[in-house]
Amino acid sequence: MKHFFNRRENIVTEALDGLLQTAPAGNLARLDTYPDIKVVLRGDWDKGKVAVISGGGAGHEPSHAGFVGRGMLTAAVSGEIFASPSVDAVLTAIRAVTGPKGCLLIVKNYTGDRLNFGLAAEKARVEGFRVEMVIVADDIALPDIAQPRGVAGTLFVHKIAGHFAEQDADLETVAAAAHAAARDIVSLGVSLSSCSIPGQAHVERLEAAEGELGLGIHGEPGAERIALQEVRSIVAIMSERLSRALRGDRHYALLINNLGAVPPIEMGLIAHTVLSSSLAERVKLTIGPAPMMTALNMNGFSLSLIRLDDEREAALTSLVGPHAWIPAVERHDVSVLPVTTVPATPSVAASHDPVADRLIAAICDHLLSLEAELNHLDARAGDGDTGSTVATGSRSVLAQIERLPLKDIAATLSSIGSILSTSMGGSSGVLLSIFFTAAAKAYSDTKDMAGALLAGLERMTFYGGAAVGDRTMVDALDPALRALRADGLAAAASAARAGADATRAMKKAKAGRASYIGERDLDGVPDPGAMAVAAVFEVAAGLR
Repeated sequence: MKHFFNRRENIVTEALDGLLQTAPAGNLARLDTYPDIKVVLRGDWDKGKVAVISGGGAGHEPSHAGFVGRGMLTAAVSGEIFASPSVDAVLTAIRAVTGPKGCLLIVKNYTGDRLNFGLAAEKARVEGFRVEMVIVADDIALPDIAQPRGVAGTLFVHKIAGHFAEQDADLETVAAAAHAAARDIVSLGVSLSSCSIPGQAHVERLEAAEGELGLGIHGEPGAERIALQEVRSIVAIMSERLSRALRGDRHYALLINNLGAVPPIEMGLIAHTVLSSSLAERVKLTIGPAPMMTALNMNGFSLSLIRLDDEREAALTSLVGPHAWIPAVERHDVSVLPVTTVPATPSVAASHDPVADRLIAAICDHLLSLEAELNHLDARAGDGDTGSTVATGSRSVLAQIERLPLKDIAATLSSIGSILSTSMGGSSGVLLSIFFTAAAKAYSDTKDMAGALLAGLERMTFYGGAAVGDRTMVDALDPALRALRADGLAAAASAARAGADATRAMKKAKAGRASYIGERDLDGVPDPGAMAVAAVFEVAAGLR
């Protein structure tokens, strides 16, 4: 897999400096110990309160340095990608931020982190520092394992400990709150791919139709492989296992974490699915969806829950400095507001005309059969959705054909324009709606079908800006309509096909998505919109 980086050995230090350079001035700083010791700390820290320190391997961004700031971490210690920071690095961070009130170390339950943070804590105590450590082991993927992993639920502990420290609580209070929180967190992750490490060859261990449930945050294999399936089924599995691990019927806070590569639209869908699942009734607060503890570019997400009481709820909802923390919100229903009413337009009663019915149905059926072919063409000359867009419009027209006033040509044209404006979406739907709406008005005035369609074309090109030669549907539609007026439907079909074929030689599009495509990629590829127009006229001519 491909990655953006300069030299592999500098990835982590350069990424941390990028964080520091883009944070508000004065908020964050780093110690002058690069590259061996990588510590990011609060720029405004005066050692007057309990310090909260966490860290671990890089690759989990924005964790851990992204959560350094008022109300959360005082300092974060970073190792290399997926490698624990050294004892010296952790000890250096303790020395840098710990004052008389002491510090709390928050550690995820991995052997390297436990050992390095643990030995650093012991050395710091020898030097006279007051140090406590909490180990987070929130992963429930392997219920029988003696040492569960620490994963995204660790962020709850960051937030709760940071809140109490910011309130000037003593070390015992901060540590007690952190320990209690860690005992009440459960997490479970799922992914459709393993992650890849910059500069290393990547081998995907999952088959195309497989996912992994219960995987860790370092690319280690999951507890089990599952079949690729609807997200509601995946969420149902996760909800059932998480629910079994929850204690009591108390309210919980839910963290929806992107493991790195899930697109925002899919994370929104996942959030909706989770908040519609059996788990939702126990959720009071929601945090996310967002990438908060990632595994580089892993295409997966995790769910973490913590049992709430009044103190934890206050801690999780308090304001903090780090922008990487997504504010908690109370679970709520979707707000739905009424649309603005508009004056009713006179409706035209449905009427049946066998010829018009047969023509419209045949055209729509043929366009549906071309969906994959048009998408394939558009994938080479645009954004790959022309066939799907045309098919959506065709299905909508077919679904409403019984309600069309087919004996009234003007009303039928207007109705089709209305249907397409609602169903098709994108520029194609709007352009065709303009075409049919303007044609309807012209036909009601003149009763000249060819002239009315040309009037629709004129309005469509006026608003859309395309002309013959621009490599759009107009290259087929314009000559077809002119031939229709002069020589009839058969001539129109021939002209439409010739116009569509002519777009193969047009190496530069001047309108539409294809205008962003290079000449080399367009050479020999016909415009899919023009091909759809040609198909329409050919079907119509074949029925006459």
